[in-house]
Amino acid sequence: MVLKGKAIKFGDDISTDHIAPGRYFHLRSNLKELAKHTLEDADPNFVKKVEPGDFVVGGKNFGLGSSREHAPRVIKLSGVGAVLAQTFARIFYRNAINVGLPVIECDTGKIDEGDQLEVYLEEGRIKNLTKGEELTFAPIPGFMLRILQEGGLSAHIRKHKEIRIEP
Repeated sequence: MVLKGKAIKFGDDISTDHIAPGRYFHLRSNLKELAKHTLEDADPNFVKKVEPGDFVVGGKNFGLGSSREHAPRVIKLSGVGAVLAQTFARIFYRNAINVGLPVIECDTGKIDEGDQLEVYLEEGRIKNLTKGEELTFAPIPGFMLRILQEGGLSAHIRKHKEIRIEP
Protein backbone atom coordinates (compact mmCIF):
# COMPACT_ATOMS: atom_id res chain seq x y z
CA MET A 1 0.00 0.00 0.00
CA VAL A 2 1.36 3.37 -1.05
CA LEU A 3 -0.37 6.48 0.27
CA LYS A 4 0.18 9.97 -1.15
CA GLY A 5 -0.80 13.40 0.11
CA LYS A 6 0.24 16.54 1.91
CA ALA A 7 1.03 16.90 5.61
CA ILE A 8 -1.31 18.84 7.88
CA LYS A 9 0.70 19.34 11.04
CA PHE A 10 -0.39 19.39 14.67
CA GLY A 11 1.56 19.37 17.92
CA ASP A 12 1.66 17.12 20.96
CA ASP A 13 -1.28 15.87 23.00
CA ILE A 14 -4.03 16.08 20.40
CA SER A 15 -6.93 14.53 22.30
CA THR A 16 -10.08 12.80 21.12
CA ASP A 17 -11.87 16.00 22.18
CA HIS A 18 -9.69 17.99 19.76
CA ILE A 19 -10.52 15.45 17.05
CA ALA A 20 -14.28 15.12 17.69
CA PRO A 21 -15.32 18.02 19.96
CA GLY A 22 -17.65 17.00 22.78
CA ARG A 23 -20.10 19.82 22.01
CA TYR A 24 -21.05 17.84 18.88
CA PHE A 25 -21.80 14.68 20.86
CA HIS A 26 -25.38 14.84 19.57
CA LEU A 27 -24.02 14.08 16.06
CA ARG A 28 -22.46 10.75 17.02
CA SER A 29 -25.16 8.87 15.10
CA ASN A 30 -24.53 11.05 12.03
CA LEU A 31 -20.82 10.60 11.42
CA LYS A 32 -20.80 12.45 8.09
CA GLU A 33 -22.10 15.54 9.86
CA LEU A 34 -19.71 15.04 12.80
CA ALA A 35 -16.82 14.77 10.32
CA LYS A 36 -17.47 18.37 9.27
CA HIS A 37 -16.06 19.35 12.68
CA THR A 38 -12.98 17.10 12.64
CA LEU A 39 -10.05 18.68 14.49
CA GLU A 40 -11.70 22.11 14.50
CA ASP A 41 -10.57 22.83 18.07
CA ALA A 42 -6.94 22.24 17.03
CA ASP A 43 -7.26 23.92 13.61
CA PRO A 44 -10.56 25.64 12.73
CA ASN A 45 -9.68 25.40 9.01
CA PHE A 46 -8.79 21.71 8.94
CA VAL A 47 -11.88 20.48 7.07
CA LYS A 48 -11.49 23.28 4.51
CA LYS A 49 -7.89 22.42 3.69
CA VAL A 50 -7.84 18.61 3.92
CA GLU A 51 -7.98 16.81 0.59
CA PRO A 52 -8.48 13.08 -0.01
CA GLY A 53 -5.33 11.19 0.92
CA ASP A 54 -3.73 13.94 3.03
CA PHE A 55 -1.94 13.09 6.26
CA VAL A 56 -2.61 14.28 9.77
CA VAL A 57 0.84 14.67 11.34
CA GLY A 58 1.01 14.88 15.12
CA GLY A 59 3.61 14.91 17.82
CA LYS A 60 3.59 12.87 21.00
CA ASN A 61 0.53 11.21 22.56
CA PHE A 62 -1.84 11.64 19.62
CA GLY A 63 -5.40 10.53 20.43
CA LEU A 64 -5.23 10.72 24.21
CA GLY A 65 -8.47 10.91 26.14
CA SER A 66 -11.65 8.92 25.88
CA SER A 67 -11.77 5.64 24.03
CA ARG A 68 -14.58 6.61 21.65
CA GLU A 69 -14.23 5.24 18.15
CA HIS A 70 -15.73 8.42 16.71
CA ALA A 71 -12.32 10.12 16.70
CA PRO A 72 -10.55 7.88 14.15
CA ARG A 73 -13.80 7.41 12.21
CA VAL A 74 -14.26 11.14 11.58
CA ILE A 75 -10.60 11.54 10.64
CA LYS A 76 -11.08 8.81 8.05
CA LEU A 77 -14.39 10.27 6.85
CA SER A 78 -12.73 13.66 6.36
CA GLY A 79 -10.54 12.04 3.68
CA VAL A 80 -7.31 11.56 5.62
CA GLY A 81 -5.13 8.75 4.23
CA ALA A 82 -3.21 8.11 7.48
CA VAL A 83 -2.18 9.66 10.77
CA LEU A 84 1.54 9.98 11.48
CA ALA A 85 2.71 10.76 15.01
CA GLN A 86 5.68 10.26 17.29
CA THR A 87 3.49 8.29 19.70
CA PHE A 88 -0.19 7.38 19.99
CA ALA A 89 -2.52 6.70 22.85
CA ARG A 90 -2.88 2.91 22.62
CA ILE A 91 -6.70 2.82 22.51
CA PHE A 92 -6.74 5.41 19.70
CA TYR A 93 -4.15 3.41 17.78
CA ARG A 94 -6.16 0.20 17.94
CA ASN A 95 -9.47 1.94 17.23
CA ALA A 96 -7.89 3.52 14.14
CA ILE A 97 -6.78 0.14 12.79
CA ASN A 98 -10.22 -1.29 13.59
CA VAL A 99 -11.95 1.40 11.50
CA GLY A 100 -9.42 1.08 8.66
CA LEU A 101 -7.36 4.22 9.30
CA PRO A 102 -3.59 3.67 9.00
CA VAL A 103 -1.59 5.03 11.95
CA ILE A 104 2.20 5.27 11.82
CA GLU A 105 4.67 6.01 14.60
CA CYS A 106 7.65 7.90 13.22
CA ASP A 107 9.84 10.97 13.70
CA THR A 108 7.36 13.65 12.69
CA GLY A 109 9.77 16.42 13.68
CA LYS A 110 11.23 16.20 10.17
CA ILE A 111 7.86 16.79 8.49
CA ASP A 112 6.50 20.32 8.00
CA GLU A 113 3.05 21.64 7.19
CA GLY A 114 2.33 21.18 3.49
CA ASP A 115 5.13 18.69 2.78
CA GLN A 116 4.17 16.24 0.04
CA LEU A 117 4.60 12.68 1.27
CA GLU A 118 4.51 9.13 -0.04
CA VAL A 119 4.02 6.47 2.64
CA TYR A 120 4.93 2.85 1.97
CA LEU A 121 3.08 0.91 4.67
CA GLU A 122 4.51 -2.52 3.87
CA GLU A 123 8.09 -1.30 3.63
CA GLY A 124 8.05 1.07 6.58
CA ARG A 125 9.26 4.17 4.80
CA ILE A 126 8.10 7.69 4.07
CA LYS A 127 9.38 9.76 1.17
CA ASN A 128 9.20 13.48 1.82
CA LEU A 129 9.00 14.66 -1.78
CA THR A 130 9.17 18.33 -0.75
CA LYS A 131 12.49 17.95 1.07
CA GLY A 132 13.95 15.00 -0.83
CA GLU A 133 14.32 13.05 2.43
CA GLU A 134 13.30 9.61 3.56
CA LEU A 135 12.10 8.46 6.98
CA THR A 136 11.64 4.95 8.24
CA PHE A 137 9.21 3.37 10.68
CA ALA A 138 8.47 -0.13 11.91
CA PRO A 139 6.37 -1.72 9.15
CA ILE A 140 2.76 -2.42 10.05
CA PRO A 141 2.36 -6.13 10.91
CA GLY A 142 0.80 -8.32 8.21
CA PHE A 143 -2.46 -9.04 10.02
CA MET A 144 -2.99 -5.31 10.63
CA LEU A 145 -2.25 -4.52 6.99
CA ARG A 146 -4.91 -7.04 5.95
CA ILE A 147 -7.43 -5.37 8.26
CA LEU A 148 -6.56 -1.96 6.76
CA GLN A 149 -6.68 -3.24 3.18
CA GLU A 150 -10.12 -4.75 3.78
CA GLY A 151 -11.53 -1.49 5.20
CA GLY A 152 -11.35 -2.20 8.93
CA LEU A 153 -12.06 -4.98 11.40
CA SER A 154 -15.81 -5.26 10.72
CA ALA A 155 -15.21 -5.66 6.97
CA HIS A 156 -12.41 -8.14 7.68
CA ILE A 157 -14.67 -10.27 9.89
CA ARG A 158 -17.52 -10.15 7.35
CA LYS A 159 -15.14 -11.27 4.63
CA HIS A 160 -13.52 -14.09 6.58
CA LYS A 161 -16.43 -14.98 8.90
CA GLU A 162 -13.99 -15.31 11.79
CA ILE A 163 -11.23 -13.53 13.62
CA ARG A 164 -7.85 -14.98 12.79
CA ILE A 165 -4.72 -13.29 14.02
CA GLU A 166 -1.60 -14.44 12.27
CA PRO A 167 1.85 -12.88 12.20
